[in-house]
Amino acid sequence: MIFNYNSLAKEDYEQVNKELERKDSLEVLKWAYEKFGDKLVYSCSFGVEGMVLIDLISKVKKDATILFLDTDFHFKETYVLIEKVKKRYPTLNIELAKPEVTPEEQAKQHGDRLWERDPDACCNIRKMIPLERELSRYDAWISGLRREQSPTRANTQFVNQDNRFKSIKICPLIHWTEEEIWMYVKLHQLEYNELHDRNYPSIGCEYCTKPVAEGEDPRSGRWANSEKTECGLHK
Repeated sequence: MIFNYNSLAKEDYEQVNKELERKDSLEVLKWAYEKFGDKLVYSCSFGVEGMVLIDLISKVKKDATILFLDTDFHFKETYVLIEKVKKRYPTLNIELAKPEVTPEEQAKQHGDRLWERDPDACCNIRKMIPLERELSRYDAWISGLRREQSPTRANTQFVNQDNRFKSIKICPLIHWTEEEIWMYVKLHQLEYNELHDRNYPSIGCEYCTKPVAEGEDPRSGRWANSEKTECGLHK
């Protein structure tokens, strides 16, 4: 079977996922790198799932490419974590992808604090367009989506047709629970964003991420005070 976005039909994805359904995350990653090699990239936000995936990927392909969408609006804690990851995994190729416009240029073109007035537009400029540009260089990409994270992610498969980016999206962690993620982090003594210890279960840009109260939806701190729940990367 030829594995590229243009050649696979719905039935092909169903077949592949049936073949992988009893595989664990490491085996799914091995399958993905065997199929796509250097044409596979991991788009990582450096949340706690990202730390698990980076560690698993390092066991499969030591020189894998890890892509971070540097919106210029991330928490300082996120940038500190990236430097720690670079030191722990020196052979990984960690790339920071910037938007084509600086924050100052965006403010001049669209007005100040666009993320408050039109968060979709801000995400499009600083995330969607840069990721579309970067993914055009690859045949497939890896994501840390887990089914239990939200209703919009409940039907995610190991291998997904990504119509938004005309690509194939690999999600090795779909069956992991939050408890299992943290067990892995502690067992392997992985670095993680210290904001997780301050009630930030999901971490994005500083202006659009708030801490979450106990018992609230883990993603309720993203784009708080709006109906927005996703940046658009996984719609």
